[in-house]
Amino acid sequence: MAKKILTTPIKAEDLEDINIGDIVYLNGYITTCRDVAHRRLIEEGRNLPVDIDGGAIFHAGPIIRTIDENQYEMVSVGPTTSMRMEKFEEEFIKETGVKLIVGKGGMGEGTMKGCRDYKAIHAVFPAGCAVVAATCVEKIEDANWKDLGMPETLWTCKVKEFGPLIVSIDTHGRNLFEENKVKFNQIKEKVIAEICKHVSFIK
Repeated sequence: MAKKILTTPIKAEDLEDINIGDIVYLNGYITTCRDVAHRRLIEEGRNLPVDIDGGAIFHAGPIIRTIDENQYEMVSVGPTTSMRMEKFEEEFIKETGVKLIVGKGGMGEGTMKGCRDYKAIHAVFPAGCAVVAATCVEKIEDANWKDLGMPETLWTCKVKEFGPLIVSIDTHGRNLFEENKVKFNQIKEKVIAEICKHVSFIK
């Protein structure tokens, strides 16, 4: 099967045939954007200093090596828990036009609605692979809101085949994590009963 690669700027039609569970990669640009940046935009009404319309954000707090005043090197960039941004994400998608949100773990109904109504997707970068993610960064192009410190700064990175990214929410509003919860709960009792047969000696 051909590797699915998204390239920024991403259009709504680029995402139409992408479904939850698909694995995609990103070429182009992605900006790290987490808690404080979301609050500044949504709660304080401040404009983001970087245009992410048709772009991608990464819920991540990277480790950066400074080369000189305007040159940086990505050392490590692992995903942070996306659910922390849940209360902001629907409005964030609406206000910014972002098309790809990357993070860790699932997100909720607000993000599902935002992805469905404004044609965006949420994807998961495998946890524990921060150094692998850093190797996909060709260059750090820009750094904004450096007053927030290294983890919260908006680091705009040029990336090549950034991934693998597992799609957890698609433009139809389907949610991989929520659908899997239903499936797992349906078989949970049967699985527990089977496990207990083999660990009864522990009692």
